Amino acid sequence: MTNAESTTAGRIEQLRQRNEETIVAKERAARERQHSKGKQSARERIETFVDPGTFVEFDAYVRHRTTAFGMDEKRPYGDAVVTGIATVHGRRIAVYSQDFTTFGGSLGEVAGEKIVKIMDYATRVGVPIVGMLDSGGARIQEGVVALGKYGEIFKRTTAASGVIPQISIVMGPAAGGAVYGPALTDFVVMVDKTSHMFVTGPDVIKTVTGEEVGFEELGGGLTHNSISGVSHYLAADEADALDYVRALLAFLPDNNQSEVPAYDHQAHRVVNDLDQTLNRVIPDSPNQPYDVLDIIEVLVDDREFLEVQPLYAPNIVIGFGRLEGRTIGIIANQPKQMAGTLNIEAGEKAARFVRFCDSFSIPILTLVDVPGYLPGTDQEWTGVIRRGAKLIYAYAEATVPMVTVITRKAYGGAYIVMGSKQLGADINIAWPTAEIAVMGGQGAVNILYRSEIKQAEEEGRDVAAVRQQLANDYTYNVTSPFLAAERGEIDGIIEPAETRVAITKAFRALRTKKVARPERKHGNIPL
Repeated sequence: MTNAESTTAGRIEQLRQRNEETIVAKERAARERQHSKGKQSARERIETFVDPGTFVEFDAYVRHRTTAFGMDEKRPYGDAVVTGIATVHGRRIAVYSQDFTTFGGSLGEVAGEKIVKIMDYATRVGVPIVGMLDSGGARIQEGVVALGKYGEIFKRTTAASGVIPQISIVMGPAAGGAVYGPALTDFVVMVDKTSHMFVTGPDVIKTVTGEEVGFEELGGGLTHNSISGVSHYLAADEADALDYVRALLAFLPDNNQSEVPAYDHQAHRVVNDLDQTLNRVIPDSPNQPYDVLDIIEVLVDDREFLEVQPLYAPNIVIGFGRLEGRTIGIIANQPKQMAGTLNIEAGEKAARFVRFCDSFSIPILTLVDVPGYLPGTDQEWTGVIRRGAKLIYAYAEATVPMVTVITRKAYGGAYIVMGSKQLGADINIAWPTAEIAVMGGQGAVNILYRSEIKQAEEEGRDVAAVRQQLANDYTYNVTSPFLAAERGEIDGIIEPAETRVAITKAFRALRTKKVARPERKHGNIPL
């Protein structure tokens, strides 16, 4: 050590030089490489995402300890991931961002230790964690040590599930065992034409099965948003992905002990002109579809609804809104997609959302217009009984305030599944357009009025007209919401225009809800 280096000023200068050489120069090179591909560097992504000037980096000087395969000649500071803490909307978060320009973003021992440390911090202090993934997977040069770090990450992700919100933004490749990191988190966001996730890549598939498939078709953003359901949002670009997650965080509490975010909002406490549009939403024909989003946007504050998984199982809608400035989760059948029927994909999509909301004490609003389950051998053979039971389990297990509004059809088992009072919903109301029964009029006619239809055929009458009249009579006499109200199966019948005011009062009254459950380790959801 020179005399200059032994002084305080000398040591500060030494720190500045090291920062310049190992952090600033590395970041400059990373930005050049990433910008040439139309991407941001790992640090840029964090800086773009968080509130300006709030990011505090952890472990910027750590280096890997591997000497095999010439690795001792390249030991960049910080390794292949940037970690730290910051704020978003003024609220604390933990964040990590994998650096593809360093060893392809691969996870080695030290990179794994950095992620484990920031995860432990997030869980310990009770703040959401956001991971930005851009990695070629486990670092081959480090072998089993690298694989072990994935195991530690998976273990911590599982332990933090339902304790803190966990969000993954896939901004490049995620392959092999690495895909289970984001899959275990609450929300996954992918970037169109940039993100790829798969357990086995195209080359391995071709070698083993002979099947030829491209990266995008196998595990691209569109595939995982519309077919597999692995991802919850398909972003047009990196900026869109970061904006979506910022919006998502605004709806979520910090942890499972925190209350949902509450923002100042001057709600209209009486029926207004916008509410009146709901009186015209339901078509006169029971077979004519409508867009349930038109209802949701009237009900939530400022017409602001953040939909989750919009491309997957579009016959059911899930997402977040606010009432009186407070977050609620919304689940709604979508009549303009498959007539709003339930199928395996819709049930699993809604079930996971119910469980997330219940984990973080987010009240649930359910809007029901469901004619039943989608029939067919494909559904039966792929497990609609076992997999459909997940939604029943999720609602029955939930203890948060739950309000259900039946807008039109509520038939058979699907009526029970969609937040019925029997499964634990606190307040169930119906519109006068509601039809609640074992089945619809057309189906009931085939069972109840066979002799009448046969007689009409024999007499040469218009069978279609007779069938329609019988169906109308059944609908009026059996499916009327007033019959359900008489038996206490629903709590009230309201004009559609009164819905926003009614559910606002309901959730306000339910804020102090508490449910005592028998002590147990955990239930056994039908997976």
